[in-house]
Amino acid sequence: MTRRTRMRRGLPALVAAVAALGLVAAAAVPASATPDPTTTPTPSATATATPQATATPQATATPQATATPQSTATATPTATPKASTAAVPSPIPPAASTADPWALTPYLGWSSYSMQVYSGNGKWITADQLIAQSDAMKAKLGKAGYDRINVDAGWSDGVDANGRPTPSAALYPQGLKKVIDHVHANGQKFGVYLIPGISSEVADKAYPIANAPGCTTHDIMKQPPQQADYWKIGYRIDFSNPCAQKYVDSIADELADLGVNFVKFDSVTPGSGISDGSVDARDDVAAWSSALKKHGIWFELSWALDINYADYWKQYANGWRVDWDVECYCGGEALTQWDNINRLFPRAADWWRHAGPGGWNDFDSLDVGNGKMDGLTPDERRTAATLWAISAAPMYTGNDLTKLDTLGLELLTNKEVIAVDQAGVPARPVSTTAKQQVWYALNADGSYTVALFNLGRSESDVTANWSDIGLKGPATVRDLWSHKNLGRVKDAFVASNVPIHGVRLLRVTPDRDATVTVNDDALGMKYGGIWTRNGGAEVASTTQALTVNVTDTGTPAPSTSTGPTRTTSINDTDPGIAYSGQWGYSSGRNFGDYQDDVHYAEHPGTDSFSYTFTGTGISYVTELDSSEGGADVYIDGSLVKTISASSAPSAPHVPQQTVFTATDLTNGQHTLRVVMKSGQFMLIDRLDVLQPNLIDPSSVSFDTKAPAAASFSVLRDPGEFTGITANGKTLAQGSDYTVSGSTVTLSTAYLATLPVGAATLNVGFRGDYLDDVHSTKDTGASVSYAFSGTGVGWLAPTGPDQGMVDVYIDGKLVKRVDTHSDTRRTQQKVFSTSGLRNGKHTIMLVKESGDLMRTDAVRYTGR
Repeated sequence: MTRRTRMRRGLPALVAAVAALGLVAAAAVPASATPDPTTTPTPSATATATPQATATPQATATPQATATPQSTATATPTATPKASTAAVPSPIPPAASTADPWALTPYLGWSSYSMQVYSGNGKWITADQLIAQSDAMKAKLGKAGYDRINVDAGWSDGVDANGRPTPSAALYPQGLKKVIDHVHANGQKFGVYLIPGISSEVADKAYPIANAPGCTTHDIMKQPPQQADYWKIGYRIDFSNPCAQKYVDSIADELADLGVNFVKFDSVTPGSGISDGSVDARDDVAAWSSALKKHGIWFELSWALDINYADYWKQYANGWRVDWDVECYCGGEALTQWDNINRLFPRAADWWRHAGPGGWNDFDSLDVGNGKMDGLTPDERRTAATLWAISAAPMYTGNDLTKLDTLGLELLTNKEVIAVDQAGVPARPVSTTAKQQVWYALNADGSYTVALFNLGRSESDVTANWSDIGLKGPATVRDLWSHKNLGRVKDAFVASNVPIHGVRLLRVTPDRDATVTVNDDALGMKYGGIWTRNGGAEVASTTQALTVNVTDTGTPAPSTSTGPTRTTSINDTDPGIAYSGQWGYSSGRNFGDYQDDVHYAEHPGTDSFSYTFTGTGISYVTELDSSEGGADVYIDGSLVKTISASSAPSAPHVPQQTVFTATDLTNGQHTLRVVMKSGQFMLIDRLDVLQPNLIDPSSVSFDTKAPAAASFSVLRDPGEFTGITANGKTLAQGSDYTVSGSTVTLSTAYLATLPVGAATLNVGFRGDYLDDVHSTKDTGASVSYAFSGTGVGWLAPTGPDQGMVDVYIDGKLVKRVDTHSDTRRTQQKVFSTSGLRNGKHTIMLVKESGDLMRTDAVRYTGR
């Protein structure tokens, strides 16, 4: 089989720092810029080089998210509507906040790793160098709020008599504590680096564990030995043994005594290139979280964490790297490159709703401080800084702080941009399907942060429509990078001539009489009780193709009857398919592939793809070939089957073969994830998504010599039908078509405009607002939102499984509304009120009856 393989740049090896492996490879430094998943270092208790993973990744799977209850001030209900005689359920308040007080906002700081890579010297992190960076931070960035000096791999080269990592005497001849004391004296905090597991030598030497009589390091290594990290340096710890937690506690105590305020925990799995379950560091994460929390030490996880376990990371950590290393491993040529910034946009789109006070999405070092070493154009540097800020990502630079240039200082210290980051409200995209993208966040003060990115290869206008961000009405606009007010804008803002890889960053403040729609997954929504986002309770907006067969024979062709389901084919190039790991692409193969192309992977356990879809089933279509092997298939995070695409060595390869099918899923949003398990290659050709039919028939006929109107029926509630389009043009209701109940009739006049042949029309249907909902089965469960304005309404689905909901305004029960209907309907205006006192208010909605309560959006009118 002939395939194009991905080019890999050979890079000079970095000098490895000496490190002893206690619980962790505390001094690990890359031995190679591009790790080979098939090459693993040999564990050692002395010097061990720890390679940092750098393969260019794609997207990770997007799971079915579950809302985490958050704290809010909720007034006590005081009244019962006179019209109702039913008992009023006591509202379940949002859970009290458990956010660590030291992580209420993303941190601002510096990390050593980019310079260790850039210099090619893992021992770059000397005492003098760290002191110089601390002093430069204080002088140049301190007033902007930067206050963390984090040292990456290489700070330790031994263990003490209790098997705990000790700082390198060669790097810190007067002791690391003296360096830390200097950092603290500058008003800053200090961080170090660790990885999961324990080395065989530390375990074999049976060091007594500090403050744990009778416990030794020999007792805590899991038997038989199991891999603990990506590089196979250490072995798993047996946390069923109480001595294991005591060992972690003893190291955390020692770090606290040194004055450490931050721990980066690297090679965390699932993630870090291994998500097949063969290596799992979740027990380590829980143990370290417990140990560090006692000392108020920030706990950061790395790298490329598996989003299927987002709730777990949020439970135990203060931050998590969402992607692979930002460094380009270009020797002394550059710190990073545009591709490593650009690939973060889909990651930010996947992860944004998982960040908030207590835990943040980490994009790695923001290397924008010096144009001579960053590897980015000035516009790309500004775009990177904007993406970090609007995503509420920790803004820590990896530049040499003694060599920041004028633009670097501007980007890192712009007060209005830093305020966006510190507001802690991650932005979401309107869409990621185009190169010109609009991202937005609704802030606590009622204003919006709006970023307009041009990710294309030529200068372009970028338009932000107010309706796309939930705003109806005029707003005033301010450019945050230039600190200029741009005036009042009615419906949309057009950023003209945005440069290649450039950006505009705005604050948009709605007029007093403007209306704002807040989606159910907004950070400000507070949930009490058990709620689930989507999980089959949602209805997505969608279209279905209607074929019009036009003839000129005098005899119309018969219509095609519609079955209960339809199949939509998704090619491997579809932007919705998220590739993780190292994937190649091959086109023009002439092997009979669907659309004559495939994506392919070569790294078992590391390479995977995922696709989130709405429907009742999905099929994975690839080719059968002797070079192919097995793969694990997950649906919604659960392993459902291990499949094989292998054939006999002498057999010819067979294209477009279905190797996995699921047909019994609940109609709703699901995620398919396939992880390469064995073989030389894994391919994806297409995916076939099974969805309920929405129209009947799926094709109609028209003959120019015997003209007659053509009709079809909509199979959803007729109120959900939104119209018909053809070639991007919207047909006019009344002239091009008419609607009567569930029957839609295409007019003879319109059909006569179509050429002979097959024409495709798209029949549209409304979905829930932004295609998602939150739902609960718990009587008394509540959702509340605080706003400033004079009126508020609730936008919600209705359905046969829903019932009564109590509506409270500022703690007073004002109405009981009925959300029951015979069919599932979307975006229903089930409650509204106006004439409120101009000021701050809270609306709270409480489930009173029915099997399910769904909530979609809150809509309020400003002051």
